[in-house]
Amino acid sequence: MTPSNENELTQAVLERLSSAKDPRFAQIMQSLITHLHAFIREVDLQPDEWMNSIEFLTAVGQTCTDKRQEFILLSDTLGASMMVVMLDQARAKSRAALGANAATEATEATVQGPYYWAGAPDLPLGANIAEGVLGEPTFYSGRITDTAGQPLQGALLDIWSGDGEGNYDMQLEGSEMAARARIRTDAQGRYWYWSIRPTAYPVPVDGPVGRMLEGMGRHPNRPGHIHMMVSAPGYVPVTTHLFVANSPYIDSDAVFGVRPSLIVEYESHPAGTAADGRMLDVPYWSAHYDFCLETQAT
Repeated sequence: MTPSNENELTQAVLERLSSAKDPRFAQIMQSLITHLHAFIREVDLQPDEWMNSIEFLTAVGQTCTDKRQEFILLSDTLGASMMVVMLDQARAKSRAALGANAATEATEATVQGPYYWAGAPDLPLGANIAEGVLGEPTFYSGRITDTAGQPLQGALLDIWSGDGEGNYDMQLEGSEMAARARIRTDAQGRYWYWSIRPTAYPVPVDGPVGRMLEGMGRHPNRPGHIHMMVSAPGYVPVTTHLFVANSPYIDSDAVFGVRPSLIVEYESHPAGTAADGRMLDVPYWSAHYDFCLETQAT
């Protein structure tokens, strides 16, 4: 039957899913269609507004390159990325269910963001992963353990950050990888390396997402943070950040990624001998954080 009103139209579209081969895909599309049609009715979407929406999504796609993912930025700034992260980590916790011998909960996850670049170099413990990068030197250290507090030898930290002005290597014309590395823990689960103290910065605003934020009356800024993916065989990997305590925008992150457990105090030090024996002729910072991984459900 040809639909004669908006309710019949929604039902007709849903009925076309009856032959879908993937039940999960059918479930997702059924919900999407139902909510999309309800949204259009709720706001009484006008034809010119519908066309503006199409043009906006087209522009988002056209802005994407191999080093710029405008769709991830769109997802991040709408809180969609963080919602997926929270739900995924909640599922992992419910599958693993903290055992009686658990000393702590797993490190909280947050958004990956649009600037992850696979293939960072493997560097030894103690390396400076930000050689030649603009910014204040910072010594990072800590441990990676399981939820029972047992150290994880050979656990991997895949690290990346912007420079001291908030610019990622991918944003700089002709730049090679910088402030990125993969480092593994020692037998005691310890890690340490040098990088820079990250600063607050705006997400790109020269594209459609920037125009959307302006239209929403929102600022585009993120607090200072450094990214890492933490993993070990047999454990649930976590993609997370360390946030600089008291950084601007810590309470209003443009991508809603701040979690209180990930905020770290950066301690200032005068020039001299650092904890790892390195001599510095300029003042520097240090940041300590212990990561904890959940056992992978079997």
